[in-house]
Amino acid sequence: MTKAMNPVPVLLYHHIAPHPGDTVTVTPEVFASQMQWLSDEGYGFLSAGELLGHVAGTSPAEGKSVAITFDDGWLDNYLHAYPVMQRLGIKATMFVITARADAASLAGCRFPAEVPCHETAKGFIRAGEAERVVLDWQTIRAMAAGGLMSFHSHTLSHRRSVDLSEEELLFELAESKKTLQRELGRESDCLCWPYGSFNEQCMEIARRAGYQALFTTIDGLCPPASDLMRINRIEVADSLEWLRMRLATALFN
Repeated sequence: MTKAMNPVPVLLYHHIAPHPGDTVTVTPEVFASQMQWLSDEGYGFLSAGELLGHVAGTSPAEGKSVAITFDDGWLDNYLHAYPVMQRLGIKATMFVITARADAASLAGCRFPAEVPCHETAKGFIRAGEAERVVLDWQTIRAMAAGGLMSFHSHTLSHRRSVDLSEEELLFELAESKKTLQRELGRESDCLCWPYGSFNEQCMEIARRAGYQALFTTIDGLCPPASDLMRINRIEVADSLEWLRMRLATALFN
C-alpha cells in the first residue's frame, strides 16, 4: 500500500529585524523560537529543489516537512536569520531582486549595527543606497557555499508583473535568470512574483523564460501533485503561538 504524502507548508518571510509591529517583519527572537519549535516538532526543512521533487512525486520527503522562504534579499536576513539556520541546520530559499544585489555589490555592502524598519529600508532603495539594506553578491555566494540557503529569482527590479508589457516582463525574468547564472554559477528554475502580482499571461511568459516553478502569495499549503506554477505559501506573523495555531489549522482541517 502506497503511503500518502503530506502537504507542505511553504512559509513566507520578509524582514527578520528587531522592530516589533513593523510591517512584513518577524523579530529575531520570534524567528528563532519558530525555527526551534519546527525542529523540535520533527519537521524536515526542504530546499526549493526538494520541495519541487516532493510535489512532483519524484523524490517524496519522509514525514512532516516545511519549506522556509525569504523574499527580497534583505540584509537583516543574513544578520538575524542565517545564524539561526546555521545553528539548527535549516535549509531555506531566498528570492533575490537581482538589480538591487548588483547595486549593493557596486557600492559595497554595509553591515550596520542596527537594521532599519521597512519604510526606512524602502527609502534607502529609492535613494540609491541599496547597499545599506540588501545583500550583495559576495555575501550571497558565501551563504550559497554553506549549503543551507539556495537563491532564486524575484525578478530584475521588483516591478508588478501585471503592469508590464510582454517584452518588459520577459526582460525582467530573463535578465534576472542570467544574473543568477553569472553570479552563482547555476541556473535558477524558480521564480517568486513581486507583490504576488501575476496572471495567466505572466505565467506563460515565465514558462518561456525557462522557469519551472512559480511561488505565489496565495495563502495555503503546497500539496503533492499540485501545480508547480502556482505554489501556495503562508505569510508568517510575528508570533510563535500564531505559527503553531496556523499550522494546526492548515494541516488538520
